[in-house]
Amino acid sequence: QVQLVESGGGLVQPGGSLRLSCAASGDIFRNNGMGWYRQAPGKQRELVANITPTGVTNYLDSVKNRTTVSLDTTRNTVSLLMNDLKSEDTAVYYCNARLRRNLLDPTTDYWGQGTQVTVSS
Repeated sequence: QVQLVESGGGLVQPGGSLRLSCAASGDIFRNNGMGWYRQAPGKQRELVANITPTGVTNYLDSVKNRTTVSLDTTRNTVSLLMNDLKSEDTAVYYCNARLRRNLLDPTTDYWGQGTQVTVSS
């Protein structure tokens, strides 16, 4: 079994910052990358940022100049730091991990339970 446990989120004022963290645990043979997605009410889930074990990153255009994603492969933990938060950043944020559980296992997407981020004064 694999579990993803998220922390962070909550209510943040416009212009503020937040850090989200997510730790994957359980049967992990190989970590092929982790990241964060978000879903606002009435909208599709979208990628916010992800990172591979070699440090290759992808960012949503609207956040890339104010967001940093980092990965600790020794602890299978991904962190997301977002600055200058805006009301349009309000969403449920989901951790994603692309993992293999053993040598014969294909890479599989695992998801956290989601954490609410609300940007409001």
